[in-house]
Amino acid sequence: MLNVLYACAIFLGAFLLFQVEPIIGKMLLPWFGGSAGVWTTCLLFFQSLLLLGYLYAHWITRYLKLRAQGIVHLMLLCLSLATLPLALRADWKPAGAEEPVLLIFGLLALTIGLPFFVLSTTGPLLQAWIARRQAGAAPYRLFALSNFASLLALVGYPVLAEPWLTVHAQTVTWSIAYLAFVLACGALAWHGLGAGRAAPWSAPVSPPLAPDAPSRALWVALAACPAILLMAVTSYLTQDIVPVPLLWVLPLGLYLLSFILCFEGKAWYRRAWYVPIVFALLAAMSYRLAKGDANIGALVWIAVYVCGLFAACMACHGELAKLKPHPLHLTTYYLMIAAGGALGGGVVAVAAPYLFNSNYELPVGIVATAALLATTLFRDRACRLHRVRAKLAWLALAGAIAALAGTLAYGEYRTNGESRLMRRNFYGTLRVVDEGSGHSRQRTLYHGTIIHGTQYRALERRGWPTTYYGETTGVGLAIVASRTDAPQRVGVIGLGVGTVAAYGRRGDYYRFYEINPLVIPLARSQFTFLADTAATVEVAVGDARLSLEKESSQHFDVLVVDAFSGDSVPAHLLTREAFDVYLRHLKPDGILAVHVSNKYLNLAPIVKLNADAHAKTARLVDTDEDDDKGVMSAVWVLVGGRPGFYKAEQVAAATADIEPAARARLWTDDYSSIYAILKPGLL
Repeated sequence: MLNVLYACAIFLGAFLLFQVEPIIGKMLLPWFGGSAGVWTTCLLFFQSLLLLGYLYAHWITRYLKLRAQGIVHLMLLCLSLATLPLALRADWKPAGAEEPVLLIFGLLALTIGLPFFVLSTTGPLLQAWIARRQAGAAPYRLFALSNFASLLALVGYPVLAEPWLTVHAQTVTWSIAYLAFVLACGALAWHGLGAGRAAPWSAPVSPPLAPDAPSRALWVALAACPAILLMAVTSYLTQDIVPVPLLWVLPLGLYLLSFILCFEGKAWYRRAWYVPIVFALLAAMSYRLAKGDANIGALVWIAVYVCGLFAACMACHGELAKLKPHPLHLTTYYLMIAAGGALGGGVVAVAAPYLFNSNYELPVGIVATAALLATTLFRDRACRLHRVRAKLAWLALAGAIAALAGTLAYGEYRTNGESRLMRRNFYGTLRVVDEGSGHSRQRTLYHGTIIHGTQYRALERRGWPTTYYGETTGVGLAIVASRTDAPQRVGVIGLGVGTVAAYGRRGDYYRFYEINPLVIPLARSQFTFLADTAATVEVAVGDARLSLEKESSQHFDVLVVDAFSGDSVPAHLLTREAFDVYLRHLKPDGILAVHVSNKYLNLAPIVKLNADAHAKTARLVDTDEDDDKGVMSAVWVLVGGRPGFYKAEQVAAATADIEPAARARLWTDDYSSIYAILKPGLL
């Protein structure tokens, strides 16, 4: 019965650990513009706190007797209940100029820090208690159980929790489950109080030697490289290949699965199989990075990258499992694994955005993983490569690693050589590229692979509104068709290169809202839309919604919402509360123009539901590309407008009704789910 309670506590602890991550991440996203960097920073925080939890488990099992361990942990469990239920402190909302990483860390520490810390101690601490009380126990299999629980939580959140429960309901449900966890873990700690002084680790006849520094360093490295690859591959897939919603679940699920298989105890990992497969897949990944948009479909490359990630995780975690020590050193071992995960997360989330001007972490992760596996094989004297023609084998392996590095270096040189300049920060990588020739020569701003604005270089064309902002698009229609002789006030959420300013007339006022501070100097120095416009232009730095909430009514004639990075969706800009803010800043007959172009999501019904909730008209504007004018196909929804606006010939011919989505619900700050608006054929 006691063993069942141990298993239940470990399972529930791991499940809650991975359930709270997306819950708290979703609560934070509206405060930081829906940026992908929020999730990356959250992962780093969770990995760092996991390291502290493992350090705590290592310290108390090493320096305290079993009874004292139970007392300390009971106190910690009770103290953590004081932080429930989960809620963000409104006075910590960003103003726009703060360092996002530090602010997110502070918010997470206040909101979920102590409960998450307690949950993170569960696996190593309870496994150490089992190993101490029961001679011959196999505590490492419980590590596989905890990862299985994490995998269930990961898959279950977007499928079961998010579509059916509001964020408030999720936090309440989680808090109740956490109380059950505290009771189960507290019962085990209480049981330890009556255990008295126990013989530590069954008093082995020949006490095992403590792992040396190189062994501990290898444990760290074998945990760090998969963490780097996980975060780098996820970012690459969702930004540079195909930004399919929820695609991030697949890499993380395979990462957890590799832990389950490698530590389950049935020898799923075979070195002779996986190492050659890893090198072959790393080579394929390197080829894709070097060649760029190779002539193979996106699904093929998704398969290559996720298989490569899984094979690399299996190889690294398999070698890690081979090196697991005697249970006497169990907490040291887990501490090194947690340190490796935090180190890998720190490289991608903190170091890379501030040290690199492009996404170099994936090439670095590929080469580091290959070199690490070669080092691991070299240290193992039982490896087959030591038996036959050793020098030739090791030279071939070194040559393969050098070829990987050379291929990746060439790819980065080729890609970066095309860029006029590159900048990177918390919000992503920005590139300015000159393309074309003669009258068709253009300058384009890319965010990853997504175009954020294009301007012709020829003097007679540089004032043309291009990309998604042509005169026939929804935004062009909203601005031009709603004009009168009076000056026009236009608000724009999302600066890009300032293309919308091309519509400005003398006396007009254009106010842009931009969350990424790197975009503003690029728009002013590399493009001329802001300088050439006859209108008065102002740019507000910070999340648009937070800025608008603080400002008095701007009385806009037109408010443009175009803050989506590619096919990602800052859901907080499409909620009922967000529309409350937008409409407060519009004149009674003003027009809200929302850009909803998306390959995978049908966002127009969500905008219509908001319009209906505010008793406003909503019409769809779906336009085709026009290569002669540099205009791309675009889908906009226009909301509001003066009486008769949509009956005018120009507007009536360009707009259409919006078909409702059968399962779609009105999005609020407390509820949003993309499942109901996935386009057919995606699932």
